[in-house]
Amino acid sequence: MRRFTEIVYSIMRIVVGFLFACHGAQKLFGVLGGRQELHNVQTLLGGIIEFGGGIAVAIGLFTTVAAFIASGEMAVAYFKAHAPHGFWPIMNHGELAVLYCFIFLYISTRGDGTLSLRRLAQKGPAK
Repeated sequence: MRRFTEIVYSIMRIVVGFLFACHGAQKLFGVLGGRQELHNVQTLLGGIIEFGGGIAVAIGLFTTVAAFIASGEMAVAYFKAHAPHGFWPIMNHGELAVLYCFIFLYISTRGDGTLSLRRLAQKGPAK
């Protein structure tokens, strides 16, 4: 299985980034079963980080910075929205925030991976 490590990491990064961008799209555009939440500055900023950061992580461009910011946003979201309702994430419904926080923290330390726009741009056009 080790020979698939790099490709599986890249696929995970793409899927996680895409799913995170979907959360941002809900807040910014009111799509995918969500409602537009532009009235609150914090929610607007969260939507921008989720949509823009999710896309950046998914395509592998500015991955380290975008993932680090997304990780921080999820930590703040957990402590503001979930932790006041109890300590355990499973009981305060904060599991998704905790998972995103730590997955993005990992991605921020690992970088783009093999399937990324940055890597593709570095290689240049095929000859």
